[in-house]
Amino acid sequence: MKKTFSFSHPKKQRPRVVEAIKYELKKYIKRERNKKRPKEVDFWDFGCRYGADETSCSIIHVSEINKVISEADAEGLDSFFLEVLSKPGVRTKKPEEEKEEKSFLD
Repeated sequence: MKKTFSFSHPKKQRPRVVEAIKYELKKYIKRERNKKRPKEVDFWDFGCRYGADETSCSIIHVSEINKVISEADAEGLDSFFLEVLSKPGVRTKKPEEEKEEKSFLD
């Protein structure tokens, strides 16, 4: 999903528009995660970019989406660009050093 979201709406108040944007993104991510995965893929990962417009985007983590939308609202931006693309993810094992460290701390 590549989209420029606008906070202005003729009939809705700004806080309701913010909630609608967050809900739309949540629904999109849930729909993408429920798609069938290829055999070698463990989960669907997401590549996200956020910015005031498409040319000034920076990479963000999927868990930061709601935070950046709230920040854009607080800053008083009229619109912002958000790109959320699904990509295959494969789980990797932690190195042995981290496992030993964790068991030592427990």
